[in-house]
Amino acid sequence: MQSENPAAACGACPIPIEDYPHIVMAHGGGGELSRQLLDKMFKPTFANPLLANEHDGAVIPRPGGKLAFTTDSYVIQPLFFPGGDIGKLAVYGTVNDLAMCGAKPQYISLAFILQEGLPMQTLWNVVNSIRVAAQETGVQIVTGDTKVVEKCGESGLFINTSGIGIIEHNLTIGPAAVQTGDVIILSGDIGRHGMAVMALREGLEFESQISSDCAPLHDIVKHILAAGINVHCMRDLTRGGLASALVEISSSARKQIDIAEDAIPVREDVRAACELLGLDPLYVANEGRFILFVPQSETVKCLEICHAHPQGHDALVIGRVSDTTQAVVIAGNAIGGQRVIRMFSGEQLPRIC
Repeated sequence: MQSENPAAACGACPIPIEDYPHIVMAHGGGGELSRQLLDKMFKPTFANPLLANEHDGAVIPRPGGKLAFTTDSYVIQPLFFPGGDIGKLAVYGTVNDLAMCGAKPQYISLAFILQEGLPMQTLWNVVNSIRVAAQETGVQIVTGDTKVVEKCGESGLFINTSGIGIIEHNLTIGPAAVQTGDVIILSGDIGRHGMAVMALREGLEFESQISSDCAPLHDIVKHILAAGINVHCMRDLTRGGLASALVEISSSARKQIDIAEDAIPVREDVRAACELLGLDPLYVANEGRFILFVPQSETVKCLEICHAHPQGHDALVIGRVSDTTQAVVIAGNAIGGQRVIRMFSGEQLPRIC
């Protein structure tokens, strides 16, 4: 006789219950506990070749080409911050994930979870921000959903999106394509999004207001690909910042990554805010920055293209892929010191994206 509870046949939970009997905030932070959920529960349970690529989206074969498909959820608090808001963040974040797959963004789904008591004007402001961001990036909102739940916190609303993009080239872009000798290019300074949100939350005041780097990246990626650059991997630096992105790629590619920590640009106001709050800027979230892995022979050409674009005019080389197969990220400084870059168990700042 078939069991009335299909889950009963699945065996014990693969994550040690004695360690984490309940979900904690750190499980959603993009750090080690997030990886534990992915590696021990989700990936083995839903295993398939498309999911195994460990990239910002799935690349799906189709007649005559390929599609990219991605999904994300946005739970930022506060909803509005210097340089952006949750609506702009939802569109740009989805567009950027598709761009990191080398795709031209086309369509987005939009699902709202609204808390009872949310001011209607607030929702209207977010909806209009989404409209403007969609027009700017050339994507269409083609389907969606709305749910209302009881008030349970200060957020007011959450947004879930999915996105579809068209891949118009023959490159394979992702961690598996990273090669020994690849140069790592960073598109600009880091840490501004996380510090813009945190400064607002904590009431921190500086000589100038820190503004989020929230921006779409599809256009700069389009120019890089149109120039014929043999891009091996791209990753936008959202949850967990630059450090977590490098660790994830190193782990997936099974390659050592060496970076020059002193070369990584951090604005002085951002650095001051990080020091005040005891944070490492390498782990602070960004919403308009990305890294590229390209062959060394194409570094100069790639940098020229980046420097000609508003989202890459400060791009620079920050590291290389070593010839060892050890999956580790090592940061060196100007005086010869080194440290191993690891993921945090959770994240430094909750609900930054």
